[in-house]
Amino acid sequence: MKPLGVNRVIMAVEDIDKAVDIYSKLLGCTFEDQSEAAEPHGVRVALSWDGGIEMCTPLPGRDSLIQTFLEQHGEGLMGVIFSVDDVEEGRERAEKLGIEILGEIEFDQDQIKRFHKDRFRKYKEYALNPAQTCGVFMELAQIDQK
Repeated sequence: MKPLGVNRVIMAVEDIDKAVDIYSKLLGCTFEDQSEAAEPHGVRVALSWDGGIEMCTPLPGRDSLIQTFLEQHGEGLMGVIFSVDDVEEGRERAEKLGIEILGEIEFDQDQIKRFHKDRFRKYKEYALNPAQTCGVFMELAQIDQK
């Protein structure tokens, strides 16, 4: 597995519309609503590919990692998504190190077309337990451009 750098940071916010407004004006980046894809995880998401930012807010009445983070830490930088060239090898390395995989997200081609404007050949992420990564919530991701 080869690291390819930071794909994006995850920010937990109370008011996603306000956060998107601030960051799009401040940085000049654009955000796409990714809430349809994120709803099963109990969150609303706005993603800026050009800014490298994923804004997340919990859906009312739903349990989520974002809700837990906000309750424990308040708004702010929650985690980082690292791009790798082989996400399965990354998962294997994490497991060999005893790092728990908290979840995975994988989009098939139909979902990539629907959620990501058909930008990618492959989209798969693994979320790692921050208690085992020095307190950092991180994901390993293989997101191959078309």
